Parts: sequence; C-alpha cells; structure tokens
Amino acid sequence: MSRRFKPQPTDVVSSTQNQAIRFLHTRISNSKLHISCGGGHGNNGVGRSGGGRGADNSNSKNKYSWQDFGILGVFLSGWRDRVAADRQFPFKVLMEELVGVSACVVGDMASRPNFGLNELDFVFSTLIVCSILNFTLMYLLAPTASASSSSTLPAIFAKCPRSHMFEPGSYTFMNRFGTFIFKGALFAAVGFGAGLVGTAISNGLIKMRKKMDPSSFETPNKSPPTLLNALTWAIHMGVSSNLRYQTLNGIEFLLAKRVPPLVFKSSVVVLRCLNNVLGGMSFVILARMTGSQSVAVEKPAMVKV
Repeated sequence: MSRRFKPQPTDVVSSTQNQAIRFLHTRISNSKLHISCGGGHGNNGVGRSGGGRGADNSNSKNKYSWQDFGILGVFLSGWRDRVAADRQFPFKVLMEELVGVSACVVGDMASRPNFGLNELDFVFSTLIVCSILNFTLMYLLAPTASASSSSTLPAIFAKCPRSHMFEPGSYTFMNRFGTFIFKGALFAAVGFGAGLVGTAISNGLIKMRKKMDPSSFETPNKSPPTLLNALTWAIHMGVSSNLRYQTLNGIEFLLAKRVPPLVFKSSVVVLRCLNNVLGGMSFVILARMTGSQSVAVEKPAMVKV
C-alpha cells in the first residue's frame, strides 16, 4: 500500500530581497516563527509590532516606577519636575539652606539682648525650624515642568497662578491675590507642623542635657510652650514668609532673563541672605508680642535700710 504524506504547513519570512522563503515544520514547539530581516520595504515583516509593544511596556514601567517608593517617590518625582522647569533650582535650594539659614540665625541673634548668648535655647529652636521651613518654602513655590505635577488648587483658586503670585501669565490682580491667600494658608499649616516638631525637639534636647549634667547646666529662660510657639510660627509663615518668598521668586525670575549667570547666582546669594536676616528679626519681634519666647527677668533684690 502506498502512503500519502500530508503537506507540512509553512511560514513565510521576509528577506533582504523581498523573496519568500519557506520553512517546513519539523519538531518545533512554537508553530509561529517570527523572523524579520533588515532591508526591503518591511511590509511583510512580522516581528515589528512585538518590539513596539515592548517599548510601550517599558515606558509604562518607567512612568509608574516612582509610585513604588511611596512618599519618597512622590518627592523625587516632584524634584525632577522642578529641576526640569528651573535648572537653577538645586543651586537656589543649596544657597537657601547654607546661606539662608545661617543668615536667619544671625538675624535672630541680633534681635536678642547680648546677641542671643543668654537665649541659646531659643536660637537653637529657631535653627531647627528654619531648616525645615526654608526647604519646604522653596519646594512649594518652585514652578514645575508639567501641569499635572503641580499642586492642584481648590475650585475657588482654579484660575490663580499655581507656583507664586508673580508667575508669568495673563492673570488678573484678584487671581494673583488668590495665590497669595492660598499659599499663605498652606504655609501657615506647614509652619504650625514644623513649629511643633522643632519646639518638641529643642525642648527634648534641653531636658536630656539637664539629666546628663543636672548640677552645672541651667537654662536662663523658660522653655517655650510647644503649642503657642507653633502658632507663632504659623502666623510668621502665613504672613511674613509668604510675602517675602513670593516677592523674592518674582525678582529672581526677572533677573534670570536679564543678567548673566554669574551675576544671577551672586544676586541669589545676596537676596536670600538679606531675606533671611529680615525673617529672623521679624520672628523675634512676633515671638515677643505673642509671649511664646519670653525672657526671664531677674527681679532686683530688696535691700533693707
């Protein structure tokens, strides 16, 4: 008896000369053989779409990779957007933390009797809170490269500038004033939180020092009340810091377009130094008014005659 062999299925593969090449199926587990060679018109190549899907998958992974890190990922993503919008942003942050915080402490000490040497506990509390707040102010006021990454404003402030009130654009006076109000409320909330943390840390370190050296260490002043000091920081941030930093951002925006880079960086150092000296002095005045940092005054001894 004669046997009839069934013809084996074939796969068509594109070659460099657009000629069909047929392969007989043997023992291959995958019945679809995808081979794409370079050259030709590429219309008959079957491997092209797979690569495209792979690229899309890699892009989607990169897009959502920051979400895997939680709060840290949100911060890093926001940092990248701010650097993309303003290449000078890292330099501004560095100057704010090094020069700005130092100038703030100097201004704080200059407003106290004996240059603050009798009130070092208050000065240390100011140093901690300023380090937190200055970075937060810089981060929240910086423009971002994408609109989706910037902070979403409430509906009542939807038409207001997102970064600061001097942001370029066709905004009305009320729109810019709305940004001042919204940022002021936001900074007041941040100032209250940072005031709680900074005052608690400062008071905790002072108590620890007293336990380590109870005989010789004695604070000249009463520790500031945590809640009252936090409220004082909230008022200072919502009014004084809000106005000063938004104005400073507007000035730096104008200088960046009109002066050479070296002059601009020098101006940033000088402006932020003066801004923080003024901020340190204004906080001491406000703290004296609210009574959150009152100096202990020695009563004169009564002399009997």
